[in-house]
Amino acid sequence: MGAKAGAAPGWGVPDPEVVAKPTRRQFTAEYRLRILDEAARCTDRGEVGRLLRREGALLGLGPRKRGCKLVESDPLTAVESNGWTRKVKRLERELAGTHTIVDIQGKVAGLLGFSLEDGTEC
Repeated sequence: MGAKAGAAPGWGVPDPEVVAKPTRRQFTAEYRLRILDEAARCTDRGEVGRLLRREGALLGLGPRKRGCKLVESDPLTAVESNGWTRKVKRLERELAGTHTIVDIQGKVAGLLGFSLEDGTEC
């Protein structure tokens, strides 16, 4: 009963030390040559992809930026923003139409001899 439940036999307590700067993975020349040989021997469709997935090579190919990761925005916020944008544009069109109507009413009133300020005839 010397081993803890769930721990592999012969393993001690894990080292709790956290390194300040993570080290990059380094591959030996033999490992690299073995992977290249296996890739050269791949003849079936999808075999190279299977090899790359097995070795974890595809995970390291993606672009990664240094620093803090961006927080994903809430998709509902984008929908609400889009809805507000459409509403503002619709109201701006209505306002432009209202201004046009008021201008026309002013010109018609001037032609008919009415004053719009006090409502009397000119």
